[in-house]
Amino acid sequence: MTLSNSDARAAAPAGRLRRWLRQDIERPLEEMAGGPARLKVIVLLACVLSLDAADKATVGAVATPIKAALHIGNLQVGWLVTASTAVAAVVTLPFGALVDRVRRVRLLTIALVLWSASMLASGLAASYPMLLISRLALGAVASVASPAVTSLTGDFFRPGERGRIFGYVLAGELLGVAFGFLISGNVAAWLSWRASFFALAVLGLVLAVVLWRCLPEPSRGGQSRIPVGARRVPAEGESVRARAQTPRSSSLRRVIRWRGVRPRHALMSMNPASASLWRAVRYVLAVPTCRTLILASALGYFYFTGLRTFAIVFMRGRFDLNQSAASTLAVVIGLGAIAGVLLAGRLGDWLIDRGHLTGRVQVAAAAYLLATAAFLPGLLIGTLWLAGPFFFLAAAGIGGANPAADAARLDVVPSALWGRAEGVRATFRFALEAAAPPLFGYVSARFAGHADTGGAAGAATGGAAIARMGAAGLDHTFLVMLVPLALAGVLLLARTTRTYARDVATALAAEQRTRH
Repeated sequence: MTLSNSDARAAAPAGRLRRWLRQDIERPLEEMAGGPARLKVIVLLACVLSLDAADKATVGAVATPIKAALHIGNLQVGWLVTASTAVAAVVTLPFGALVDRVRRVRLLTIALVLWSASMLASGLAASYPMLLISRLALGAVASVASPAVTSLTGDFFRPGERGRIFGYVLAGELLGVAFGFLISGNVAAWLSWRASFFALAVLGLVLAVVLWRCLPEPSRGGQSRIPVGARRVPAEGESVRARAQTPRSSSLRRVIRWRGVRPRHALMSMNPASASLWRAVRYVLAVPTCRTLILASALGYFYFTGLRTFAIVFMRGRFDLNQSAASTLAVVIGLGAIAGVLLAGRLGDWLIDRGHLTGRVQVAAAAYLLATAAFLPGLLIGTLWLAGPFFFLAAAGIGGANPAADAARLDVVPSALWGRAEGVRATFRFALEAAAPPLFGYVSARFAGHADTGGAAGAATGGAAIARMGAAGLDHTFLVMLVPLALAGVLLLARTTRTYARDVATALAAEQRTRH
């Protein structure tokens, strides 16, 4: 069957588009990731993190219309984010133990279906209490993502490249924030804030189907690591031979052997694979580097959560922007965070490859301190075009700390404990994330000189008045809250540079002992 001239002309643009996507988008991404199989895993894991991040960013992006519709203020908006993260702080640790025991891909798929149902309930909420209750359910199912994604990343990729891989995966989390700010913010401006939640519910269901069909469960302990150039993701108990693969030992193991670092024998008595939940928790908290990384990560996410929740409100009032312009500006600044995660992860791996054993923790510490130093002038300058570059640099610092710290955390814990270790880390992270929005909202209200409870008076004066009133006090709040962000960087520099080597040696020895 031949095409008519008109059909051929109609098909030509579609063919050119497919060739462009293949040659200029897909192939460069495959080369960056190390092959089509590795790219598939990275994209799917990044999408899982991006959905939860998009939801939390959406609350901040649509805060102004929600405040006007439900007659609430900054404090109540903060409680919407706190509701889900507080529940996550309670249930993440049990889910982390579950991740170490059951098939992780199946667990993620079920969680995504329940997440979508909770998101649909958020969009249908007719009052503030109903919206708050739906956020409680959302936190319970969203808490599966962090330990499952961390454990899967460790089993699919080599230790020497985890900083770079975590950079790619965490870029998905930041793209989710960008989606929440830009797409959800504009959907709220064009339609309603409810439509933003409905759109996320549909995306969650689509991702659940794709994950179930396209991502096989890997073997634990690294037997299913995907070699460079592989075209197919190995399933459990299966190995895949790449077309071109150069054997190479772990960079960390080589450096540890070269320096003659001895493990901590006090931590060698436990079998990680068979340990109970509470014994595993005690083990994780007994590792000095892991304790510091957990605390520093929680402090960084504390500031990031408060910033993410009130960034749109702040920019609308501080720079006199409308909803669409503020959402777009937040995405542009957020590109700095994406650049940070991509560069910092690579830099940490590069330093370790060249014998700098503490390279990852040093990169994470420098990123936190860079963010602090850049936020200071940005928050003090009242002109957008002058403050914007500082905000971009600060975003790069906040984003860049996470892939290096996440890779370092896997370095100091045996693979059989990755799910539970991430559960411990996420529990502290979610606890501080839950405290951040109401605390930021309360402090901003105190700085503004009035109790910000929102209400009919604000609704009567219109959206612009609500934006200016809501932004009052947020600049001082962001400045004061820089203290814990700076503390995260100082802790990493002061403590982990002394403890990291022995803790890596301990994890490697425990891994070898478990396999034998």
